[in-house]
Amino acid sequence: MYEQQFLELQQRLLYAEKENKKRSHELSNALEEIKHIIARIINLTRNHTDEMNWNTPRKLPTHLTNIYYYLPHLREHHDAIFPDIVFGQQRTGVSLVMGIPTVKREKQSYLINTLHSLLYGLSEEQKKDCVIIIFVAEVDAEYVHSVAGSVEASFPREIQSGVLEVISPPASYYPDLSNLKQTFGDSEIRVRWRTKQNLDYSFLMLYAQPKGSFYLQLEDDIIAKADYIESIKSFASQQSQDWMVLEFSHLGFIGKLFKSEDLPLLVEFFLMFYKDKPIDWLIDHLLWVKVCNPEKDAAHCDREKAKLRVRAKPSLFQHMGTHSSLPGKIQNLKDKDFGKNVLHKAHDNPPAKVDTSLKTYQQYTLEKVYEGQDCFWAEAPVAGDYIRFTFLNPLRVERYLFRSGNMEHPGDKLYNTTVEVLPADETLRKELDDNGSKFNYPATKDGYLKIGAFEDGVAEGRVRQAVGRIQALRLRFGANSPVWAILSEVLIETSEN
Repeated sequence: MYEQQFLELQQRLLYAEKENKKRSHELSNALEEIKHIIARIINLTRNHTDEMNWNTPRKLPTHLTNIYYYLPHLREHHDAIFPDIVFGQQRTGVSLVMGIPTVKREKQSYLINTLHSLLYGLSEEQKKDCVIIIFVAEVDAEYVHSVAGSVEASFPREIQSGVLEVISPPASYYPDLSNLKQTFGDSEIRVRWRTKQNLDYSFLMLYAQPKGSFYLQLEDDIIAKADYIESIKSFASQQSQDWMVLEFSHLGFIGKLFKSEDLPLLVEFFLMFYKDKPIDWLIDHLLWVKVCNPEKDAAHCDREKAKLRVRAKPSLFQHMGTHSSLPGKIQNLKDKDFGKNVLHKAHDNPPAKVDTSLKTYQQYTLEKVYEGQDCFWAEAPVAGDYIRFTFLNPLRVERYLFRSGNMEHPGDKLYNTTVEVLPADETLRKELDDNGSKFNYPATKDGYLKIGAFEDGVAEGRVRQAVGRIQALRLRFGANSPVWAILSEVLIETSEN
C-alpha cells in the first residue's frame, strides 16, 4: 500500500514539475513580449521624427521563411528580423536604394562625411527617386539614438523628406557568436567580426528589398564621384545580358549594385554560410554555383562569371577610412581606378579684382576659383567677413551661381551668407542711403543691395535689370561659421559674356 502511494506521489511530482516548466516557459515568453512592448514605447518617445509610422507587416514573405532554418533562434523571436528603431519616412517606390551599415568605431566615425559626399550635388529630382538607409548595427539603444540624432542634426530636410532613414536591429536578431569555428588562420575576434558583418548585410538587404528597383551596397567611410547616380543608371541601361551584380568599385563590398528582385536569393545564400566566409567570397561562390561547369576549366568559369558580375570603370566610390570597424585594424585600401575627383568647376567670368577678409588656406586662393583653376579654401569665417569681386568696368549682371563645399570636404559650406551687389550709379547709391531700396532688395549701410543668400551651400539667382550696371559683387557672412569655407564654383553671367 505504501509503495502504491509513493508511486502516486512520484507521478504527481513529475506532473507538477512538467506543469511548472510549461508555466515558466509561458511566463518567459510573456516577459519577452513585455520587454518588446516597453522597448517600442521607449523608441517611439525618443524618436525625433514625429511623423514616424512603422506599418510594415510583422510577417516574412513565404519565400523567406527558410531563414528560420539557418537562424533557428529566430523561431522564438519572430519580430527580430524587423528593425527595432526607425527614423525617417519609410519611403518606397524609388529607383535606387542605397544601404550603409555602420558600427561603433574605436577611433573615428566617417558616417556624416560619407552622407555629405553622397548627397552633395544631387538634384531635387534625384533625391525624390532614391533612399539612403543607414543601418546602425548595434543593439545599444543609446548609441543608436546618438547616431540618429547626429544624422538628423546634419540633414534635417533629408530625414523629413524621406531621402534618409536610420534603422537598427533588435538584440534578439543575433545568434550566439561566442563559439565560432576559426578558419583561414583568422583570429577569434576577426571570425566573429566577419560573421556578424554577414548578418548585418543580410538584415539590411531584407529591409531594403521592397523599397525600390535596384539596391546599391555601400560602406560608411567612402566618398563618391559627382553624378554617380546618373553614371550608375547609364551603365545599368547599357547592359544587354542578364547580370547579377554591377561593380562600381573593385574594393570589398563597396559600390555593388543588385536588382532588388535578386536580394532574397542573395540573403538566403549568405545565411547558409554566414559563419564560414566573408561576404565578397560568398558572392563569388554563388556565381560559381549558377554558371560554372565542373567539367570545364577555370578560365571558362571566369568568363561565365564575368557575364553576371560586370565591372564598371572608372570607379565611382573611393574608400577613405583609415580605422577599420574591426578593433585595432588599420585600413589603407584605395581604389586605383577611382582617379582624382574634380573639386572645382570652371567658368569664363568677366575681368575683376578679387579680395577677401578670410584667411586663405595654403594655395587655394580666391583668384584660382574665379579663374577656374582650383577651389578657394579658407579658415572658418566670422560675422562681418566678406568675399568681394570688383569689376574692372561696371557690368550688367544677369545671373550668378556660387557653390560651396566639394566632394572631398562637402561640409565646408558657406552658412548665413548673403549675396550683395554695388550699383555703379552713384546717384542711385545716394538714393538708397536717403530713402532705402526701391527694388524690393534690402539695402546695406554702405550702398549694397542684398539680392540673395546661400541655401544648403548654394546661392543662385538673377539680378533685376533696373538695378543697372554693377560695380562689385560681395558675399558677406552674417554669423560665425562652425566650419572652414570652400568656394568650388563661381559663375557670373553678364550681358557682355
